Amino acid sequence: MFTATEPPAPTPAPTQPTRKHWAILAVVLAADILDLVDATITNIAAPTITRDLGGGEALVQWLGASYALALGVLLVIGGRLGDKYGRRRTFLIGLTGFTLASLVCGLAPTPEALVIGRLAQGAFGALVIPQGFGILGATWPREHIGKAFSLFGPVMGLSAVGGPVLAGFLIDADLGGLSWRPMFLINLVLGGAALLAAARLLPKDSGDPATSIDARGSALLAATMLGLLSGLIEGSTNGWTTTPALLIAAGLAAFALFCHRQRTAPSPLIQPSLLRNRGFTSGLILGIVFFAAVSGLLYVISLFLQQGLGRTPSGTALGLLPLSLGIVIASIACYGLIGRFGRTLVLAGLVITLAGTCGLLALTATSGTDPSGWALAVPLLVIGLGMGTCFGTVYDVTIGDIAQDEAGSASGSLSAVQQLANATGAATVTTVFFKTAHEGPAHAMTVSLGVVAAVTLLCCPLVRLLPRAARPDQHH
Repeated sequence: MFTATEPPAPTPAPTQPTRKHWAILAVVLAADILDLVDATITNIAAPTITRDLGGGEALVQWLGASYALALGVLLVIGGRLGDKYGRRRTFLIGLTGFTLASLVCGLAPTPEALVIGRLAQGAFGALVIPQGFGILGATWPREHIGKAFSLFGPVMGLSAVGGPVLAGFLIDADLGGLSWRPMFLINLVLGGAALLAAARLLPKDSGDPATSIDARGSALLAATMLGLLSGLIEGSTNGWTTTPALLIAAGLAAFALFCHRQRTAPSPLIQPSLLRNRGFTSGLILGIVFFAAVSGLLYVISLFLQQGLGRTPSGTALGLLPLSLGIVIASIACYGLIGRFGRTLVLAGLVITLAGTCGLLALTATSGTDPSGWALAVPLLVIGLGMGTCFGTVYDVTIGDIAQDEAGSASGSLSAVQQLANATGAATVTTVFFKTAHEGPAHAMTVSLGVVAAVTLLCCPLVRLLPRAARPDQHH
């Protein structure tokens, strides 16, 4: 005798993303694009800006360093402010401030005003960027969230290519006789549109008032970086007198206090347990050194193309396209390979970057300021492929063996450190370029490339200390 049984209840179909979901994703992507574009546009614009405002070598060094400095110092605390006061509120405040800071940059009458505007851009950007993934996680259907996150790589890659090209053509177009200023003023339109859309679309959230924020630690980190960078730039431009020595000493003292604060603070910016993890610490050091080197390299290549080869800003942007395309291609390719090859990809990226740098060094040493465009394109493409291979892997591998409850802190800390490395590299490698430029731009470029090659080579042994593989949730 058979007993009748009820058929199993059908599994509910996954909720499909709606137009509103896609619109929220577009707002988050727009904010990230604004940040990435403004982080890179001064690579192209620095020579034009200094001709207009003055400021000389010091302004060239501060243009990139100031933005990355403020972003790096405040990135972790920006994420916690979103947790404490609500992601929507923090996102809107950050985007409003970023747009107004862009207006300050676009209207800046002096080098000092422009640097202040760049610092403000970075500071408000640090409020915006950490909120994006949290907003998407809270609004998108969980089973489809991968679709949203998968768009970040290609969109950011295209922005990295398109941003400098847009900046170069805006400068050469000289709209309204404003020269370089429209590349900042355009943010009033783009940022304003994103702000209106965000205010309408983003859901309200109350945040958690109990979230702890280590403002003292952030202040000490800011004092550390300001002291070190101010001393480096002051010494390289005006001579190594008492003033730069005192600034660097003040920065080192602030760093000692910062380290003490990280051991005693109830909610430190970097969890002390992370620094006891050999793989994490090795990856942190490797990342600092590598990102500083290649950040400075991008700056001096742009300076060489304009000051050495006499290219226009738009010509410089087009000349850098092979490097940018290499970064995009390698970053996307490595996303699917990291689970299989792990830290081997990091070593491959370093070796490829080193090969491209040495190739460009040899070309500069033999051709001086008269290399052909095609001859330049090959080593620049190789450098881009190496950089993209590392960009897509080094930090995923670095957190490969940390505890699950440390993953959020580790990722935030590494993102902040990358920005601080960018600030340091922009100042340091350009210092080498300017200090050797008295013998000609080709000589300055050769020396700078030699320094970057040596630093990249020194990074290679650290790869053996990294975890062998990335975390399973970091790749396909």
